[in-house]
Amino acid sequence: MVNILLLFLVLLFFPFELKAQEPPSPYLQELLQQAIVGKLHHDRYWHLLLHYRKESFGGHTSEVDDPGFFLSPDGKTDPEAELQATLTYFFSDTLVGRSKQPAQCAFIARYHWLKEKLHFQDSKLFPQACERFVSWLEELNPASITFIFPSAYMDNPASMFGHSFLRVDQKGQTAETNILAYTINYAAEVPPNAGIEFAYKGIFGWYKGFFSTIPYYMKVKQYRDIENRDIWEYRLNFSPEQYHRLLMHAWELGNAYFDYYFFKENCAYHILSLLEVADANLHLTDQFHFGTIPADTIRLLARQKGLVQKISYRPARSTLLKRKREALGKEAASLSSKIINDPQMISQSEFLQLPQNRKTFLLDFASDVLRYKGATDQDKAEDYKAQNRSILVARSHIPIPSAPFPVEPFSLSPEHGHQTIRVGGGVGWRNHEIFEEISFRGAYHDLLDPDPGYTQDAQITLLDLRLRHYHRRDQFRVERFTFANVLSLAPIDSLFMSPSWKLNVGMDTVKTSTCDLCSNGNVNAGAGGALETKMFQREVFFLFGELDANVSGAYKENHRVGGGVSGGVMATITPNWKWLMSAGYLYYPLGDQSDDIPISVSQRWTFAKNFAVRATFTHHDQDNEVLGVFHGYF
Repeated sequence: MVNILLLFLVLLFFPFELKAQEPPSPYLQELLQQAIVGKLHHDRYWHLLLHYRKESFGGHTSEVDDPGFFLSPDGKTDPEAELQATLTYFFSDTLVGRSKQPAQCAFIARYHWLKEKLHFQDSKLFPQACERFVSWLEELNPASITFIFPSAYMDNPASMFGHSFLRVDQKGQTAETNILAYTINYAAEVPPNAGIEFAYKGIFGWYKGFFSTIPYYMKVKQYRDIENRDIWEYRLNFSPEQYHRLLMHAWELGNAYFDYYFFKENCAYHILSLLEVADANLHLTDQFHFGTIPADTIRLLARQKGLVQKISYRPARSTLLKRKREALGKEAASLSSKIINDPQMISQSEFLQLPQNRKTFLLDFASDVLRYKGATDQDKAEDYKAQNRSILVARSHIPIPSAPFPVEPFSLSPEHGHQTIRVGGGVGWRNHEIFEEISFRGAYHDLLDPDPGYTQDAQITLLDLRLRHYHRRDQFRVERFTFANVLSLAPIDSLFMSPSWKLNVGMDTVKTSTCDLCSNGNVNAGAGGALETKMFQREVFFLFGELDANVSGAYKENHRVGGGVSGGVMATITPNWKWLMSAGYLYYPLGDQSDDIPISVSQRWTFAKNFAVRATFTHHDQDNEVLGVFHGYF
């Protein structure tokens, strides 16, 4: 009697536990056996869907870090256990994942692939309707996939190397209406105003990264209109079956987060993983072992035969304004400035006597400028809107359409750029001594590197190591190691007033009265302005106020801290020939009280896309050096 009572209580309060112990259906057992015999857990496509990577000493680990993405407790490291658990859950209505859906719907790409491999019988494994997925897919209305690359944005650490995401092009859309399409984006979940926190948390994977679906017009507004970034669009040559597989997996990734690593598992890396799901013959992520730079992924896609179908360019608002201002000419540009500052000028004879087509161009340009100012200067946004209304009213009285205005980018598309890893070898002379130098740079681009494919006037170099052998003393040494060197020159004119800035962290070798060659830790930061001219081809003059700190046994008290000014010019003589000259004065009142007058003159000649030679003269107090070096980019 007691046993019967206990059984009744168990059935009453723990029915699910008993149900879980029920033996699997014969059909499930049959599918599990087929999967084992077919070794489906070894299949590359199963590993792509679960994002498994081989470990150095055997086994696999998924790059997905969300426990809810796995249906087996061991699913992160055991592909076979995850496959068996997935098949088992396909027979259940249990809600799984962060999306809380039946497994057939939450992991719909897994379901369709296993159905194809194992030939599911719908009468035995009843398919779920998956209304949420169907509704999402109908909203996307897919016809093709486009890979989107907004260029580098120097004022945001998260975007200094550019960004990558996908656009789902809709059926019936045109070049004018594709802004209404949706995107598939991967990004770190970063709190507002993260500041310096973003740097170390992004590097060490302390943020979670999520996939999201966002309307394209919102991304365009952010990148093109607010951040002034050119956008490059690469239409991919995927079949309907391929982009459907991609979208099913993108849906699955709504149940996942990844630990976000700025240099490796970033936006570009995980977008490439989606393309591999679309076409398993693509081996894209395998090409990136230590870091994934978005521009490198563009060059990789361009090398895949037949993958890129069409390339389109969407200019930044600042690029559009600069090109339109060039087309105006000096006199019209002067008149446009008057109209922008005082829309009443459109009633003056100076404007009224112009031909109709020139009037429309001037008014369109003035409206573009005022909208730009309204977007970038919130304090005066309402004033600019009011001025723009006056311009638009005047424009509405001229009954002719605006002529198309093709915009030429200031830099070629990213696939034309040099590779980001740089290796160099050269010889030089320093203070009456000959040396040889070899160098390695992990990334990315400096002001004297070949320009095509990179953001103008921007420099980002990371992990730049230089090793030297000095002949007279027969000494090998680390001459310089740059952890990070970032510089942005932003030419100032009547439309654009952004500051220029720079930051360098690393070590070099110094000569002082007490030390011939001593290692020196250095941090340098500066802010200033730049001015562009076109006396020859193009020149950018710059001036910085800067702070400089050094730590070395070469100094009294082992350090010196100070600041000063520096200035110079970057001159493009021909497309292949470029000069960079600078000089400054630094005074150090703290530590070793001293001063320095640094001078540098460098020139670069490019003779192929990934090969260049460079000659440099540098001067510091008691220290002079000449170096010639050959650079190859890989």
